[in-house]
Amino acid sequence: MILASGGNGKLGQELARAAAVLGLPAMVLSRAQLDIADRSDVVAVLTHTRPALVVNAAAYTKVDLAETNVEEARRTNEIGPAVLAAACAAAQVPMVHVSTDYVFDGSKEGAYRETDDVCPINVYGRTKAAGEQVVRSVLDRHVILRTAWVYSEFGSNFLKTILRLATIRDELQVVADQRGAPTSAREIADAIVHIAPRLIRGDDVWGTYHFTADGITTRHGFASRAVAIQAPLTGRNPRVTAITTADYHTAARRPINSRFDCRLFAKVFGICGRHWTEGVDVTTRVLVAASAQKVHVA
Repeated sequence: MILASGGNGKLGQELARAAAVLGLPAMVLSRAQLDIADRSDVVAVLTHTRPALVVNAAAYTKVDLAETNVEEARRTNEIGPAVLAAACAAAQVPMVHVSTDYVFDGSKEGAYRETDDVCPINVYGRTKAAGEQVVRSVLDRHVILRTAWVYSEFGSNFLKTILRLATIRDELQVVADQRGAPTSAREIADAIVHIAPRLIRGDDVWGTYHFTADGITTRHGFASRAVAIQAPLTGRNPRVTAITTADYHTAARRPINSRFDCRLFAKVFGICGRHWTEGVDVTTRVLVAASAQKVHVA
């Protein structure tokens, strides 16, 4: 059985779906059911469920709020993974720990590889980098899976924000100098459940990997694509104006370059992300249809 944390989050909800599709037994727990920073809670759950694999999908992802809520970010992104990894080591259970592009500062010209030195530039990134390091130090049988620009039908994320603003504004100003690959939480979940049998079997594939959708765009390109897809469905077609990061003040600094080299994951596991436009198009249509259904019911 697969045991996953973060059940109320974007990835957690997609993990439950992905496991069900493949017929893999899985238990995806919310923080109320599994507080990964509470050692007694973690040990009790692992003892009761006896999982063959643990997936840590829990994370504090409020990037700007993390600048002031430092301890809360540390609790989920650093202390929690330490507690969970130690419990997995004691129980001899492998773990997948999901991480982020924010462990890098974004100054590299090309795509980031797994061997590049981390250099986070905000609290969120620093706590995630610390979480990675502690997992490596206490649990040999781990996979750290870094991803970037995650969006979903669930929770708060960039795509949902753009679609919401498109219904009420005639112009959207979006930064055009941050580069990355918008990646669906569904695609990440699918990748994790597909590699799960090899991890449960104990194949020697442990380590750090990068996995995102294929291709590269900017935040502006991401938003423009979503607006173009929803326009014929909603009748709303706001302008999407390009601005710079310097024009858009946020509490936390963002990496300018979040591009990942995902060839290692493809080589070891035989899985490549589809082009970013495919996932964005599908999820946009789903979200627009769901919104229309809510309006119709109301």
